[in-house]
Amino acid sequence: MMESVQQVVQAVTSAAHQRGFAVSVAVVDQAGHLVTFHRMDGALAGPIDVSIKKARTAALFGADSIALGRDAQPGGAIYTLEHTNGGLISFGGGVQLRQAGQALGAVGVAGATVEADEELARLGAAALR
Repeated sequence: MMESVQQVVQAVTSAAHQRGFAVSVAVVDQAGHLVTFHRMDGALAGPIDVSIKKARTAALFGADSIALGRDAQPGGAIYTLEHTNGGLISFGGGVQLRQAGQALGAVGVAGATVEADEELARLGAAALR
């Protein structure tokens, strides 16, 4: 699994560098436990926790964080979801990791724009396919 995890991190950091972003990348297992973490040179400190929470959100609920965010808005079916499980994130940048149809965990990316975080996380997840 560690080789696969490193492929994810490498795909994210390489793409982020090409786009001029410095991000934090977290990979968690299916239970939301941190497997690896990488903070690029120049990345801010605040996104460290955000990247981990994005990954945990996707892993714990079996859905990308952006998909959960739609129902976590005020008035939504899972409004205040972010206050559970020690703190979660319900916006883009947390993507499930799957290989051969099996869930492995999730990747969380933070430090760019929400749209770029989402794109980078998807690129990282695609590195496993």
